[in-house]
Amino acid sequence: MKVLVTGATGAVGPRVVSALLDAGCAVRTFSMDPPPAGAWPDGVEMLIGDVTDVAAVGAAVQGVDSVIHMAALLHIVNPPPTLREKYERVNVGGTSNVVNAAVRAGLRRVVIFSTIAVYGPSDGKIITESTPPNPDTFYAETKLRAERIVLAAKDLQGRPMGTVLRLGAVYGSRIKGNYQRLMQSLARGRFLPIGKGLNRRTLVYDKDVALAAVAALKHPDAAGRIYNVSDGEYYSLDHIIAVMCQALGRKAPRWSLPVAPVRLAAGMIEKAMPLAGLNPPISRATIDKYTEDVAVDSRLIQRELGFAPKYDLPTGWKDAIREMRQSGEL
Repeated sequence: MKVLVTGATGAVGPRVVSALLDAGCAVRTFSMDPPPAGAWPDGVEMLIGDVTDVAAVGAAVQGVDSVIHMAALLHIVNPPPTLREKYERVNVGGTSNVVNAAVRAGLRRVVIFSTIAVYGPSDGKIITESTPPNPDTFYAETKLRAERIVLAAKDLQGRPMGTVLRLGAVYGSRIKGNYQRLMQSLARGRFLPIGKGLNRRTLVYDKDVALAAVAALKHPDAAGRIYNVSDGEYYSLDHIIAVMCQALGRKAPRWSLPVAPVRLAAGMIEKAMPLAGLNPPISRATIDKYTEDVAVDSRLIQRELGFAPKYDLPTGWKDAIREMRQSGEL
C-alpha cells in the first residue's frame, strides 16, 4: 500500500510517516515546506505543494492507494476576524481538493485528522461520538465542515471511503502551543496555576496518534466512521501538572490563583495595553481555555478497530521530555 500524507512536516507528521513505514507502507508526503534534516528515512517520496492548489493535489494523489490528510490551519486563541477566510480556504477548500482528487483517482481511503473541539463546550458532560457537534471557533467550525466533506466521499463502487479521527489534545516533543508553554513554565519553576485544577482534559501522545491513523487506514470497517482518539482516560488539570512535574524532576506548584480576580484583571489589561501600543500578556480567552472542562470518551476506536494506546500519561510525558532534552528544546 502506498499512502499520501498531507501536512507531513507538521508536529505529528514525522510520527505518522514512521508508523506507516513500520506498518509496511510506502509513503509520499505533500507539504508546503521540506522536512527537517533526518525527519524520516530515505525512500520516502517528498512533494512540495499546497492543498489549496487543485492541480498540485491532483498530481500528488496519482499512484497512491489512500490519503492521510493532516494539512490544516490550526487553532489559535481568539483569532482576528480577518483569519476566517484563510481558515475556510485551507481547512474546507483544501479538504475538498484532497477528497475530490482522491475520488477521481479511485483511491480506497481518506483519513482526516480532526479535533474534539468540534463538540464545543461540554457543560461538564462526558462527550462521545454521538454527542452533537457545537463548534464555537473558526477552527472548529471549519474542521467540522471538512469532516462532512470526507464522510460524504464515495469510492468508485459507491462505498464510503472517509474516516474522521477527532483527536484529543496532542502532546509530544515536537508539539507547539499551550502544552509546550506549560511545560517550559514548569521547567523554569515560573508557573502558578489558576483555579483549583479540577477541570478535566483529554490527551493523547503523538506516537499513539500515528498508530490510530494506521488503524483507521487499514481496518475495513473504518470507512464512513468517526472516532475520538485519546489515551483512553481523562484527567484533572492538577493531575496533568503533577505528572509533568514528576517527569521534569520538579515539585508541583503548591499554590494557585483564584479564577475570578485573575480573569477580571486580564480583562482590564486587555483594554489598557493596546492603548499604549502593547500586546497583553494574557487574555480572558486564554484563561477560559485553561479552565475549560473537556472529558471525551474514546473507547469506540478501541472496540471497533482494535486500537490500543501504548502510552499512558506518565509514560508519554517522560518520553516527550527525554526527547525534548535530547534535542535542546528543554
